[in-house]
Amino acid sequence: MKRIERLRAKLAEQDLDAMFVSQPENRRYMSGFTGSAGYLIISHKEAVLATDFRYTEQAGLQAPDYRVIQVAGDMSKWLPDVLAAGGVRRIAFDADHVSYNFFQLLTKATGESGVTWAPTSGVVEYLRAIKEPEEIAAVERAQALTDAAFLHVTQHVLHPGMTEAQLAWELEKYIREHGGDGLAFDTIIAAGPNGARPHHRAGSTVIEEGQPIVIDMGAKVDGYCADMTRTIVLGQPDDTFKKIYDIVLGAQLLAEELIRTGQTGHQADAFARDLIDQAGYGETFGHSLGHGIGLYVHEYPRLSKGATNILEDNMIFSVEPGIYLTGWGGVRIEDLVVLENGSARVITRSPKAAP
Repeated sequence: MKRIERLRAKLAEQDLDAMFVSQPENRRYMSGFTGSAGYLIISHKEAVLATDFRYTEQAGLQAPDYRVIQVAGDMSKWLPDVLAAGGVRRIAFDADHVSYNFFQLLTKATGESGVTWAPTSGVVEYLRAIKEPEEIAAVERAQALTDAAFLHVTQHVLHPGMTEAQLAWELEKYIREHGGDGLAFDTIIAAGPNGARPHHRAGSTVIEEGQPIVIDMGAKVDGYCADMTRTIVLGQPDDTFKKIYDIVLGAQLLAEELIRTGQTGHQADAFARDLIDQAGYGETFGHSLGHGIGLYVHEYPRLSKGATNILEDNMIFSVEPGIYLTGWGGVRIEDLVVLENGSARVITRSPKAAP
Protein backbone atom coordinates (compact mmCIF):
# COMPACT_ATOMS: atom_id res chain seq x y z
CA MET A 1 0.00 0.00 0.00
CA LYS A 2 2.94 2.32 0.70
CA ARG A 3 3.97 2.25 -2.96
CA ILE A 4 0.44 3.08 -4.08
CA GLU A 5 0.37 6.10 -1.77
CA ARG A 6 3.75 7.31 -3.05
CA LEU A 7 2.46 7.08 -6.61
CA ARG A 8 -0.75 8.91 -5.72
CA ALA A 9 1.32 11.73 -4.26
CA LYS A 10 3.25 12.00 -7.53
CA LEU A 11 -0.01 12.05 -9.50
CA ALA A 12 -1.41 14.80 -7.30
CA GLU A 13 1.68 16.93 -7.98
CA GLN A 14 0.84 16.78 -11.70
CA ASP A 15 -2.93 17.20 -11.31
CA LEU A 16 -3.57 13.66 -12.56
CA ASP A 17 -6.49 11.51 -11.45
CA ALA A 18 -4.94 8.11 -12.13
CA MET A 19 -2.18 6.14 -13.81
CA PHE A 20 -2.40 3.27 -16.26
CA VAL A 21 0.49 0.84 -15.73
CA SER A 22 1.30 -1.83 -18.32
CA GLN A 23 5.10 -2.26 -18.28
CA PRO A 24 5.89 -5.62 -16.60
CA GLU A 25 8.48 -4.50 -14.04
CA ASN A 26 6.42 -1.43 -13.11
CA ARG A 27 3.33 -3.61 -12.78
CA ARG A 28 5.16 -6.02 -10.49
CA TYR A 29 6.66 -3.23 -8.40
CA MET A 30 3.35 -1.49 -7.85
CA SER A 31 1.25 -4.60 -7.16
CA GLY A 32 3.39 -7.67 -6.47
CA PHE A 33 1.71 -9.45 -9.40
CA THR A 34 4.19 -11.51 -11.44
CA GLY A 35 1.93 -12.75 -14.23
CA SER A 36 2.79 -11.97 -17.83
CA ALA A 37 -0.43 -10.10 -18.69
CA GLY A 38 -2.39 -7.41 -16.92
CA TYR A 39 -2.95 -3.70 -16.39
CA LEU A 40 -3.06 -1.55 -13.28
CA ILE A 41 -5.36 1.45 -12.98
CA ILE A 42 -4.38 3.37 -9.86
CA SER A 43 -6.60 6.33 -9.00
CA HIS A 44 -7.00 8.38 -5.86
CA LYS A 45 -10.07 6.29 -4.99
CA GLU A 46 -9.02 2.73 -5.76
CA ALA A 47 -6.42 0.41 -7.27
CA VAL A 48 -7.54 -2.08 -9.91
CA LEU A 49 -5.68 -4.99 -11.48
CA ALA A 50 -7.23 -6.16 -14.75
CA THR A 51 -6.05 -9.52 -16.05
CA ASP A 52 -7.37 -12.52 -17.93
CA PHE A 53 -8.70 -15.90 -16.80
CA ARG A 54 -5.22 -17.45 -16.57
CA TYR A 55 -4.11 -15.11 -13.79
CA THR A 56 -7.12 -13.99 -11.77
CA GLU A 57 -6.49 -16.39 -8.90
CA GLN A 58 -2.77 -15.61 -8.85
CA ALA A 59 -3.51 -11.88 -8.93
CA GLY A 60 -5.81 -12.17 -5.94
CA LEU A 61 -3.07 -13.85 -3.93
CA GLN A 62 -0.19 -11.63 -5.00
CA ALA A 63 -1.94 -8.24 -5.10
CA PRO A 64 -4.18 -8.03 -2.00
CA ASP A 65 -4.30 -4.22 -2.16
CA TYR A 66 -5.99 -4.31 -5.58
CA ARG A 67 -9.50 -5.02 -6.79
CA VAL A 68 -8.91 -7.78 -9.33
CA ILE A 69 -11.17 -7.93 -12.36
CA GLN A 70 -11.18 -10.58 -15.07
CA VAL A 71 -11.11 -9.13 -18.58
CA ALA A 72 -10.83 -10.40 -22.13
CA GLY A 73 -10.66 -8.81 -25.55
CA ASP A 74 -11.99 -5.33 -26.25
CA MET A 75 -10.94 -2.83 -23.57
CA SER A 76 -13.96 -0.66 -24.31
CA LYS A 77 -16.05 -3.29 -22.52
CA TRP A 78 -14.42 -2.69 -19.15
CA LEU A 79 -11.98 0.24 -19.10
CA PRO A 80 -14.54 3.10 -19.19
CA ASP A 81 -16.42 1.55 -16.25
CA VAL A 82 -13.24 1.22 -14.19
CA LEU A 83 -12.28 4.83 -14.87
CA ALA A 84 -15.77 6.09 -14.08
CA ALA A 85 -15.80 4.20 -10.77
CA GLY A 86 -12.51 5.89 -9.85
CA GLY A 87 -13.72 9.35 -10.83
CA VAL A 88 -10.99 9.55 -13.46
CA ARG A 89 -10.99 12.36 -16.01
CA ARG A 90 -7.26 12.75 -16.65
CA ILE A 91 -5.15 9.59 -16.63
CA ALA A 92 -1.40 9.20 -17.05
CA PHE A 93 0.32 6.56 -19.14
CA ASP A 94 4.02 5.89 -19.57
CA ALA A 95 4.94 7.13 -23.03
CA ASP A 96 8.27 5.27 -22.83
CA HIS A 97 6.47 1.92 -22.83
CA VAL A 98 3.16 2.42 -24.64
CA SER A 99 3.38 2.00 -28.40
CA TYR A 100 1.49 4.27 -30.78
CA ASN A 101 -0.81 1.41 -31.76
CA PHE A 102 -1.60 0.60 -28.14
CA PHE A 103 -2.22 4.28 -27.40
CA GLN A 104 -4.77 4.31 -30.20
CA LEU A 105 -6.51 1.33 -28.60
CA LEU A 106 -6.66 3.17 -25.26
CA THR A 107 -8.08 6.35 -26.73
CA LYS A 108 -10.57 4.39 -28.82
CA ALA A 109 -11.72 2.43 -25.76
CA THR A 110 -12.44 5.63 -23.83
CA GLY A 111 -13.39 7.85 -26.76
CA GLU A 112 -16.96 8.60 -25.64
CA SER A 113 -16.18 8.99 -21.94
CA GLY A 114 -14.36 12.32 -22.03
CA VAL A 115 -11.22 10.87 -20.46
CA THR A 116 -7.94 12.58 -21.35
CA TRP A 117 -4.76 10.50 -21.66
CA ALA A 118 -1.63 12.32 -20.43
CA PRO A 119 1.82 11.08 -21.51
CA THR A 120 4.37 10.84 -18.70
CA SER A 121 7.91 9.49 -18.43
CA GLY A 122 9.61 7.65 -15.60
CA VAL A 123 7.00 8.20 -12.89
CA VAL A 124 7.08 4.64 -11.54
CA GLU A 125 10.75 4.21 -12.46
CA TYR A 126 11.63 7.07 -10.14
CA LEU A 127 9.78 5.38 -7.29
CA ARG A 128 11.58 2.12 -8.09
CA ALA A 129 14.97 3.85 -7.91
CA ILE A 130 14.67 4.38 -4.14
CA LYS A 131 15.03 0.84 -2.88
CA GLU A 132 13.29 -0.48 0.23
CA PRO A 133 15.31 -2.65 2.66
CA GLU A 134 13.85 -5.90 1.31
CA GLU A 135 14.75 -4.84 -2.24
CA ILE A 136 18.34 -4.10 -1.26
CA ALA A 137 18.49 -7.53 0.38
CA ALA A 138 17.17 -9.16 -2.81
CA VAL A 139 19.80 -7.47 -4.98
CA GLU A 140 22.46 -8.53 -2.49
CA ARG A 141 21.28 -12.15 -2.75
CA ALA A 142 21.41 -11.95 -6.54
CA GLN A 143 24.89 -10.47 -6.41
CA ALA A 144 26.12 -13.07 -3.91
CA LEU A 145 25.01 -15.82 -6.28
CA THR A 146 26.70 -14.01 -9.16
CA ASP A 147 29.94 -13.81 -7.16
CA ALA A 148 29.71 -17.50 -6.28
CA ALA A 149 29.16 -18.53 -9.91
CA PHE A 150 32.07 -16.40 -11.11
CA LEU A 151 34.48 -17.76 -8.51
CA HIS A 152 33.47 -21.39 -9.01
CA VAL A 153 33.68 -21.34 -12.78
CA THR A 154 36.85 -19.25 -13.13
CA GLN A 155 38.69 -21.22 -10.44
CA HIS A 156 37.51 -24.75 -11.22
CA VAL A 157 36.08 -24.92 -14.75
CA LEU A 158 37.65 -22.32 -17.04
CA HIS A 159 40.63 -23.50 -19.08
CA PRO A 160 42.32 -22.63 -22.36
CA GLY A 161 40.50 -24.17 -25.31
CA MET A 162 36.98 -23.46 -24.02
CA THR A 163 34.82 -21.28 -26.20
CA GLU A 164 33.14 -18.11 -25.04
CA ALA A 165 29.76 -19.84 -25.36
CA GLN A 166 30.88 -22.78 -23.23
CA LEU A 167 32.05 -20.45 -20.48
CA ALA A 168 28.76 -18.52 -20.63
CA TRP A 169 26.83 -21.77 -20.28
CA GLU A 170 28.87 -22.92 -17.27
CA LEU A 171 28.08 -19.66 -15.50
CA GLU A 172 24.38 -19.90 -16.31
CA LYS A 173 24.26 -23.55 -15.24
CA TYR A 174 25.76 -22.74 -11.84
CA ILE A 175 23.27 -19.91 -11.30
CA ARG A 176 20.28 -22.09 -12.18
CA GLU A 177 21.53 -25.04 -10.13
CA HIS A 178 22.06 -22.87 -7.04
CA GLY A 179 18.71 -21.20 -6.66
CA GLY A 180 18.69 -18.41 -9.22
CA ASP A 181 15.57 -17.51 -11.19
CA GLY A 182 17.83 -17.36 -14.22
CA LEU A 183 19.98 -14.67 -15.81
CA ALA A 184 19.48 -10.95 -15.44
CA PHE A 185 20.71 -10.63 -19.06
CA ASP A 186 22.59 -12.68 -21.64
CA THR A 187 26.09 -13.25 -20.30
CA ILE A 188 28.82 -11.37 -22.14
CA ILE A 189 32.06 -13.29 -22.66
CA ALA A 190 34.53 -11.41 -24.84
CA ALA A 191 37.94 -13.02 -25.34
CA GLY A 192 40.93 -11.26 -26.86
CA PRO A 193 40.08 -8.70 -29.57
CA ASN A 194 36.36 -9.33 -29.01
CA GLY A 195 36.72 -7.41 -25.75
CA ALA A 196 36.99 -4.18 -27.74
CA ARG A 197 33.21 -4.49 -28.28
CA PRO A 198 31.54 -3.72 -24.92
CA HIS A 199 28.43 -5.80 -25.67
CA HIS A 200 29.99 -8.65 -27.63
CA ARG A 201 27.84 -11.78 -27.65
CA ALA A 202 29.48 -14.99 -26.45
CA GLY A 203 30.23 -17.15 -29.47
CA SER A 204 32.57 -19.77 -30.86
CA THR A 205 35.81 -17.87 -30.20
CA VAL A 206 38.32 -20.09 -28.38
CA ILE A 207 39.75 -18.69 -25.15
CA GLU A 208 43.56 -18.63 -25.20
CA GLU A 209 46.25 -17.96 -22.64
CA GLY A 210 47.52 -14.41 -22.29
CA GLN A 211 44.38 -12.75 -23.68
CA PRO A 212 42.07 -10.43 -21.73
CA ILE A 213 38.66 -12.03 -21.10
CA VAL A 214 35.81 -9.67 -20.30
CA ILE A 215 33.09 -11.45 -18.28
CA ASP A 216 29.89 -9.43 -17.75
CA MET A 217 27.22 -11.44 -15.94
CA GLY A 218 24.35 -11.29 -13.50
CA ALA A 219 21.96 -13.63 -11.73
CA LYS A 220 18.31 -12.92 -11.03
CA VAL A 221 16.97 -13.91 -7.60
CA ASP A 222 13.41 -13.32 -6.37
CA GLY A 223 12.86 -11.12 -9.40
CA TYR A 224 15.82 -8.81 -8.69
CA CYS A 225 18.91 -8.52 -10.85
CA ALA A 226 22.65 -8.42 -10.31
CA ASP A 227 25.29 -7.12 -12.70
CA MET A 228 29.05 -7.51 -12.49
CA THR A 229 32.02 -7.36 -14.85
CA ARG A 230 35.50 -8.70 -14.30
CA THR A 231 38.37 -8.85 -16.79
CA ILE A 232 40.81 -11.68 -16.30
CA VAL A 233 43.70 -13.41 -18.07
CA LEU A 234 44.62 -17.08 -18.20
CA GLY A 235 48.35 -17.34 -17.71
CA GLN A 236 50.59 -14.29 -17.84
CA PRO A 237 49.13 -10.93 -18.90
CA ASP A 238 51.08 -8.74 -21.29
CA ASP A 239 52.32 -5.25 -20.49
CA THR A 240 49.37 -3.64 -22.27
CA PHE A 241 46.94 -5.50 -20.07
CA LYS A 242 48.78 -4.48 -16.90
CA LYS A 243 48.78 -0.82 -17.94
CA ILE A 244 45.14 -0.66 -19.06
CA TYR A 245 43.87 -2.68 -16.11
CA ASP A 246 45.66 -0.38 -13.66
CA ILE A 247 44.03 2.70 -15.20
CA VAL A 248 40.52 1.21 -15.21
CA LEU A 249 40.80 -0.13 -11.67
CA GLY A 250 42.10 3.20 -10.43
CA ALA A 251 39.21 5.03 -12.09
CA GLN A 252 36.67 2.68 -10.58
CA LEU A 253 38.10 2.80 -7.06
CA LEU A 254 38.27 6.59 -7.23
CA ALA A 255 34.64 6.89 -8.30
CA GLU A 256 33.46 4.48 -5.60
CA GLU A 257 35.33 6.51 -3.02
CA LEU A 258 34.09 9.95 -4.15
CA ILE A 259 30.47 9.34 -5.15
CA ARG A 260 28.11 10.98 -2.68
CA THR A 261 24.40 11.41 -2.15
CA GLY A 262 23.23 14.68 -3.70
CA GLN A 263 25.58 14.58 -6.67
CA THR A 264 24.29 14.47 -10.22
CA GLY A 265 24.85 11.47 -12.44
CA HIS A 266 27.18 13.68 -14.49
CA GLN A 267 29.35 14.51 -11.47
CA ALA A 268 29.64 10.84 -10.51
CA ASP A 269 30.54 9.85 -14.07
CA ALA A 270 33.26 12.51 -14.21
CA PHE A 271 35.28 11.04 -11.34
CA ALA A 272 36.21 7.99 -13.42
CA ARG A 273 36.05 9.62 -16.85
CA ASP A 274 38.46 12.42 -15.98
CA LEU A 275 41.09 9.98 -14.72
CA ILE A 276 40.83 7.85 -17.86
CA ASP A 277 40.98 10.99 -20.01
CA GLN A 278 44.08 12.23 -18.19
CA ALA A 279 45.72 8.88 -18.86
CA GLY A 280 45.19 9.44 -22.59
CA TYR A 281 42.34 6.97 -23.14
CA GLY A 282 39.30 9.21 -22.91
CA GLU A 283 38.10 8.40 -26.43
CA THR A 284 38.14 4.68 -25.66
CA PHE A 285 35.64 4.99 -22.79
CA GLY A 286 32.51 5.47 -24.84
CA HIS A 287 29.72 4.31 -22.54
CA SER A 288 28.29 5.69 -19.30
CA LEU A 289 29.84 4.97 -15.91
CA GLY A 290 26.75 3.29 -14.54
CA HIS A 291 23.04 2.60 -14.35
CA GLY A 292 20.47 1.71 -11.74
CA ILE A 293 19.46 -1.89 -11.19
CA GLY A 294 16.57 -3.68 -9.54
CA LEU A 295 13.69 -5.56 -11.13
CA TYR A 296 15.30 -4.70 -14.47
CA VAL A 297 18.99 -4.69 -15.26
CA HIS A 298 19.06 -1.12 -16.64
CA GLU A 299 16.91 1.34 -14.76
CA TYR A 300 17.01 4.74 -13.09
CA PRO A 301 19.33 6.48 -12.13
CA ARG A 302 21.88 7.15 -14.85
CA LEU A 303 25.56 7.96 -14.32
CA SER A 304 26.71 9.50 -17.58
CA LYS A 305 28.15 12.63 -19.15
CA GLY A 306 24.75 14.21 -19.63
CA ALA A 307 22.87 12.84 -16.61
CA THR A 308 21.19 15.53 -14.50
CA ASN A 309 19.40 13.12 -12.13
CA ILE A 310 20.29 13.47 -8.45
CA LEU A 311 21.73 10.46 -6.62
CA GLU A 312 19.86 9.65 -3.41
CA ASP A 313 20.29 7.30 -0.50
CA ASN A 314 19.02 3.75 -1.10
CA MET A 315 19.67 3.88 -4.83
CA ILE A 316 21.58 0.89 -6.23
CA PHE A 317 23.66 1.35 -9.37
CA SER A 318 26.70 0.06 -11.20
CA VAL A 319 30.14 1.64 -11.39
CA GLU A 320 31.77 0.26 -14.54
CA PRO A 321 34.51 2.20 -16.32
CA GLY A 322 36.21 0.58 -19.29
CA ILE A 323 38.87 1.01 -21.95
CA TYR A 324 38.50 -0.67 -25.36
CA LEU A 325 41.31 -1.00 -27.90
CA THR A 326 40.48 -2.24 -31.39
CA GLY A 327 42.56 -5.26 -32.38
CA TRP A 328 43.70 -5.96 -28.83
CA GLY A 329 40.65 -6.18 -26.57
CA GLY A 330 39.22 -4.38 -23.59
CA VAL A 331 39.12 -4.04 -19.82
CA ARG A 332 35.93 -3.31 -17.89
CA ILE A 333 35.50 -3.63 -14.13
CA GLU A 334 31.99 -3.34 -12.70
CA ASP A 335 30.64 -3.35 -9.17
CA LEU A 336 27.19 -2.70 -7.79
CA VAL A 337 26.99 -0.11 -5.02
CA VAL A 338 24.19 1.13 -2.78
CA LEU A 339 24.12 4.69 -1.47
CA GLU A 340 23.84 4.60 2.32
CA ASN A 341 24.33 7.49 4.74
CA GLY A 342 25.63 9.64 1.93
CA SER A 343 28.30 7.39 0.42
CA ALA A 344 28.62 4.26 -1.70
CA ARG A 345 28.79 0.79 -0.16
CA VAL A 346 30.09 -1.85 -2.57
CA ILE A 347 27.84 -4.92 -2.82
CA THR A 348 30.03 -6.92 -5.21
CA ARG A 349 32.55 -9.26 -3.59
CA SER A 350 34.45 -10.89 -6.48
CA PRO A 351 38.16 -10.06 -6.43
CA LYS A 352 39.48 -7.38 -8.77
CA ALA A 353 43.07 -6.82 -7.69
CA ALA A 354 45.42 -6.02 -10.55
CA PRO A 355 47.31 -9.09 -11.82
